[in-house]
Amino acid sequence: MNADLQTAREEFLAAQDDRLLPIVDAHHHFWDLGRNPHPWLQQEPPIAFRYGDYRAIRCDFLPAHYQAAQGAHRVLRHVLMEGEWDPRDPIGEAQWVEDLARRTGKPHALAAQAWLDAPAWDVQLAAYAGMPLVRSVRHKPRSVPRCEHQAGYAARGSMRCPRWRSGYARLEGAGLMFELQAPWWHFAEAAELARDFPRTRIVVNHAGLPAERDAESLAAWRAALEALAREPHVFLKISGLGVPGRRWTPELQAPVVHDAISIFGWERCLFASNYPVDSLVAPLDQIFQGFKQLTAARPAHQRLALFCDNAAGLYRID
Repeated sequence: MNADLQTAREEFLAAQDDRLLPIVDAHHHFWDLGRNPHPWLQQEPPIAFRYGDYRAIRCDFLPAHYQAAQGAHRVLRHVLMEGEWDPRDPIGEAQWVEDLARRTGKPHALAAQAWLDAPAWDVQLAAYAGMPLVRSVRHKPRSVPRCEHQAGYAARGSMRCPRWRSGYARLEGAGLMFELQAPWWHFAEAAELARDFPRTRIVVNHAGLPAERDAESLAAWRAALEALAREPHVFLKISGLGVPGRRWTPELQAPVVHDAISIFGWERCLFASNYPVDSLVAPLDQIFQGFKQLTAARPAHQRLALFCDNAAGLYRID
């Protein structure tokens, strides 16, 4: 592990002071809207969005903005998630991120935009092979609302689509992980994908998007999570937990955070901010403080894993 991360770990273990807890933010965004093409953030009218009105994040968010927002939390490493750059030029975002990292020292790893079923997928893969920050890719598979989902769902562009899966099969040879952003009712398809391609790690984004918090919905989410957790090369990001119309609080997130860690185990979970998107539901320092509060009773080595070690290892930051 890099010397500064190791020193930070030792300082936290010695002092048991949350202010010293090292953090690897495993999922957030940077964007420069004056220079770069992010249609969903720039064009009118806005798209339909799970948090509703998102005009507040239609502005630049760069390393200096993150630094100002993190408060006193000790965020030492950054894993950048693709920000839905213009899909006609997915490689352009990765090139911009590589340049940003050379200029600012951040981020330290990148989950790049992917189009697994596109004719130019081979071109993308070849480009990413020459970019040292790219560790994984994200292509959101087609999904449907919960009320429309059926057991045999296999639409074009979904995780059961032959063309989509053919592109997915190339990830193993490229040494890339896959970032899965899909609602939890599609997890049976995700489990099939994991079994069929057991040498490609899957990192589930946002805990499967458990936005409905009634007892029946949480029970169904837990069952879906339990089934997916049986696949040993699947990991879980505890991030993006906002509920439309409600503020992010530890009390609201406790059932999801505690059950996610219980089901997947602290060895396969990692915390992330999903910033600046989740600024729509809470400030950055409040999100990290909430995660700290919700894990306060856990042993120090488990908290280090959740906040730092798991992400550092998974994204080869150490």
